[in-house]
Amino acid sequence: MNPSPKIGVLFLNFGEPETYDYDEVVGFLERIFDRNSSLESADGNSTSRTKELAKQRAPALIKEYEAMGGSPLNIQARQQAKKVERKLRKREMNVHCYSGTQFTEPFIQTAVTQAKNDAVEQLIALPIYPLCGKSTTLSALEDVRNAMDLCSLDIPLREVTGWHKHPDYLPMRADNIVQYAKRQDIKLHDDTTALVFSAHGTPIKYLKDGPRYTHYVEETCRILARELGITNYGLGYQNHTNRDIKWTSPSIEEVVRNTKTTRILLEAVSFMHEQSETKGDLDMELREIAEGEGIDLFRVPIPHDDPRFIDLLCDLVENLLRNEPIMGELGLRRCLCRKTPETFCLSATSGDNP
Repeated sequence: MNPSPKIGVLFLNFGEPETYDYDEVVGFLERIFDRNSSLESADGNSTSRTKELAKQRAPALIKEYEAMGGSPLNIQARQQAKKVERKLRKREMNVHCYSGTQFTEPFIQTAVTQAKNDAVEQLIALPIYPLCGKSTTLSALEDVRNAMDLCSLDIPLREVTGWHKHPDYLPMRADNIVQYAKRQDIKLHDDTTALVFSAHGTPIKYLKDGPRYTHYVEETCRILARELGITNYGLGYQNHTNRDIKWTSPSIEEVVRNTKTTRILLEAVSFMHEQSETKGDLDMELREIAEGEGIDLFRVPIPHDDPRFIDLLCDLVENLLRNEPIMGELGLRRCLCRKTPETFCLSATSGDNP
């Protein structure tokens, strides 16, 4: 009997610096701003503009990392990869799992090169972004293809874009909200409590020629609210105003200031790791705004280590490895916003437009 092929499973994440070192943080920010430099006018020197933005933002971000005790994003991503690897091997799958990030070490290029060195025979690329976006999901998958080309890794590739419609995902997040509310002795249906969702903001330009990100955000919030038996809830976006461009609205700050209750239960629907945008932007900056309005803000922890999430990732990998993934029980379809033969998702329906 032929041995099963060696599969490389690459989990893709944003990445954050693991130290407060000034040069490391500036380099991290430069890579982000450089990736998004096309958002602004092509006039002027984009490299100089990128460096200027990075140096302006770095001191505040370093201060935020210090207050947080460091970003846990990369650590949590590595832990997820190890847990999935152990579980898939228990299912007698010959897999090696890697964590690759877009803007810090271990870069996606590093992870792909390691997969090549390990002599994997097929690669699965799985972004750990719950909601498919252009600058996150699609950008990370482009990095994988570029990395494979750079290191001459010519093996079969399967990738997934949107997966928030996995049948176990939103029930898991709803249950996580309920359990946190119980621990905090918060009554979800009390008139003094408002359920508010926070989502990573995105430039409007990215919505015009990319995935239907805001549709996925709104869909997620609607389903979670229904699971919780709540009809009235708020939704705000965590935007970054360092560029003079239009962003998603309303901002989460605006939503909090306009909330007419004394307590907010906040769910960060765009994230599957704790990071600066949850522990810094929400737990510190947004909480300060809420307190100024006389509101107690309770932010639901991200269920990054929930065993059900590890099972979910294993399910996605197993279904992607089928000879024809769209015949699997998860309902994977050919992706409509990334039209390559190796790309599948759970977001597309027959009536969708790319």
